[in-house]
Amino acid sequence: MNIAIIGLGLMGGSLGLSLKKLPQKYSVIGYDHNPTHTTDALRLNLVDKIASDFDEVKACDVIILSIPVDAIIAITQQLLDIKPSCTIIDFGSSKEKISQSIPQQIRQNFVTAHPMTGTEKFGPSAAIEGLYSEKTMVICDIEKSADYQKGIAMSIFKDIDAKIVFMDAKEHDLHAAFISHMPHAVSYALAQSVMKQEDRKSIIALAGGGFKSMSRIAKSSPNMWEDIFRQNKDNLLKSINAFNLEIMHCQQLIEEERWDDLHQWISEANKLHDIL
Repeated sequence: MNIAIIGLGLMGGSLGLSLKKLPQKYSVIGYDHNPTHTTDALRLNLVDKIASDFDEVKACDVIILSIPVDAIIAITQQLLDIKPSCTIIDFGSSKEKISQSIPQQIRQNFVTAHPMTGTEKFGPSAAIEGLYSEKTMVICDIEKSADYQKGIAMSIFKDIDAKIVFMDAKEHDLHAAFISHMPHAVSYALAQSVMKQEDRKSIIALAGGGFKSMSRIAKSSPNMWEDIFRQNKDNLLKSINAFNLEIMHCQQLIEEERWDDLHQWISEANKLHDIL
């Protein structure tokens, strides 16, 4: 089976590494608009070869879209002439607008998915072997995909040891705003608040594990996260408002020296990790 991966950064490159462990089953073809990425992907052995042009990509059995969400929507317009048996899988971090924007004539060829994994690093050199192993792969609006394409996608996800979860795209985007998108906004805000201090060097010199953990994802790609924030704007704003209410409540408890209430508030927050 010929699989084309469009986008050879962390997600696409890591997928290539996983699929190349099954050479008897998959041939991995890479495609990226950045020539440095294609060179690096070959050097790092993330793919078997680089597609010479986009027609070679469209001739593949499976096309994986591991690119920013706006680019996913744009590229669907270039896939109208794929063969009927082709399976297209997108890895976008927001799903509803992608699902709604796929041209109707190829909608059944699509499986819209979101792998709940990753790091703050990007580019081919960030690729990690086993990135998808035992990680959740959310498949959205599966009823819109044809049975054949469902089967191909499920087989690939099982081969990379992902844990499959089905979800409505609208529901996914709301949940993703709280557990992924809003935490990135908070991390960026934390980084900004420290960098804007007059004595920021002294603050950073004192930074311990807690600060580094919370600010780690502030290193994530501006291009990718601008797109995600734009695509999931309404849900992101809901999650930021919910966060603001909690941080204002914390501020009020401290200002009013309601230490017992603050203790209880922190204790309730501790319970999150009982369910993670």
